[in-house]
Amino acid sequence: MRKGELTRAAILDVALDLASRDGLEGLTIGLLADKMNMSKSGVFAHFGSREDLQLEVLKLYHHRFEQEVFFPSVKEPRGIQRLQSMFARWVKRVSVEVASGCIYISGAVEYDDRPGPIREELMAMVGAWQGALLRCVKQAVECGDLKADTDPQQLVYEMYGLILALHHDARFLRIPGSLARAGIGFERLLGTYRNPQSPAAVVAQH
Repeated sequence: MRKGELTRAAILDVALDLASRDGLEGLTIGLLADKMNMSKSGVFAHFGSREDLQLEVLKLYHHRFEQEVFFPSVKEPRGIQRLQSMFARWVKRVSVEVASGCIYISGAVEYDDRPGPIREELMAMVGAWQGALLRCVKQAVECGDLKADTDPQQLVYEMYGLILALHHDARFLRIPGSLARAGIGFERLLGTYRNPQSPAAVVAQH
């Protein structure tokens, strides 16, 4: 990477930390310049506007989410094993974000009624993740791990509910054991959808 690219990457790293802590709306060129020991014009040289900076921060967050959660999970066999990996890695990421904050969740609060490019980008990213979860659930049904009458949309909705509850209890209320409760809740949830005749279930019984 050239010097300009390295500087831009360093700015984005700091910007992501600030946005995770203060929200995307709390991210300002002035604050970022102070953190980087740069002038405002120096930061502006890498990003045309504050909105461009916010969008780039979103893209960086999404990229890291994919690298930590999605791509390792799709290496698992299709079916319930892949779905379990997705949820476990998702929970692991939330456990790290307890100290910083989840931009998907904070962004949903900030931009739920604020139209514009940032809201559209955020919705597209969350929609892509939900779409990946839906495909995973459908594959688990197709391979017989989950019951044939499973409603994929409902299962994904309930998985999201567990993550939101985890984030609330672990980050806001600081309740000990929240991570374990999320895992217990997910396994109980899967139990209501699991196909007892699937090869994985039969092996587990023996």
